[in-house]
Amino acid sequence: MPFLLPTSVTQDNVLQLEKEGLMHSVNLRTVDCSGLKDFDSTVLTVLLAWQKKLQADGQQLTITHAPEKLKVLAGVYGVSALLGLS
Repeated sequence: MPFLLPTSVTQDNVLQLEKEGLMHSVNLRTVDCSGLKDFDSTVLTVLLAWQKKLQADGQQLTITHAPEKLKVLAGVYGVSALLGLS
């Protein structure tokens, strides 16, 4: 079952979202971004933190339904390949 990102990921909720994801790390292997509408670069920090946790456990993060803006942001910050968004 994928972990569904909320509609909004900003500085206001990113720390809570990161904690929630880490508490449910079994579901983090696939992160569904289909509902993601309002976000900034903080979403990249949470995705990278989750990926780091999964890699430490010998697993891989897969991001599905990434909006174009997320792909562009990942490219600007140079993390497209790290997140599988290239």
